[in-house]
Amino acid sequence: MSWSLDFKENTIYRMNESTRMIQIAFAKIDENQIWKRPNSSSNSLGNLVLHLCGNMTQYVIASLGEQEDKRKRDLEFDTKEGLSKVELLVQLKDTVSLVNNTITSATEEQLLKKRNVQGFNFSGMGCVIHAVEHYSYHTGQIAFWVKQLVNEPLGFYDGMDLNTENDDN
Repeated sequence: MSWSLDFKENTIYRMNESTRMIQIAFAKIDENQIWKRPNSSSNSLGNLVLHLCGNMTQYVIASLGEQEDKRKRDLEFDTKEGLSKVELLVQLKDTVSLVNNTITSATEEQLLKKRNVQGFNFSGMGCVIHAVEHYSYHTGQIAFWVKQLVNEPLGFYDGMDLNTENDDN
């Protein structure tokens, strides 16, 4: 297997895992909890989803995919209502689908090419790594906030034995 195919498969797996976890978390909350903020210094679940969509679009779809960057970052945080839980999840899943397609179709040259994104200079792989770690980071925030709201475990790995030892293969 080539390095680029392995990189693509692993990053897409991580993107899909974060999406799965957010869907599980959102299934635990009701509509009036979507735009609730824990305090004035924090974001709502809705803001976090809008922010994730904006960030992934800027770093992967626009940058790696060589499309125009149309991100309105401040709006991701200023929004206080409007989209339902279902609408936010659809937007998130659609964005992740476009991200995954962009990663899949990227050439090795695109993955290695340096570009300026949000004031940083990254290769295409650097943009993907940023998007994956950023998505994972905010997935953890979403999980934490949902646990605060519902006071129950989210069960991301129910049915799996996470105590199994590593296989040397």
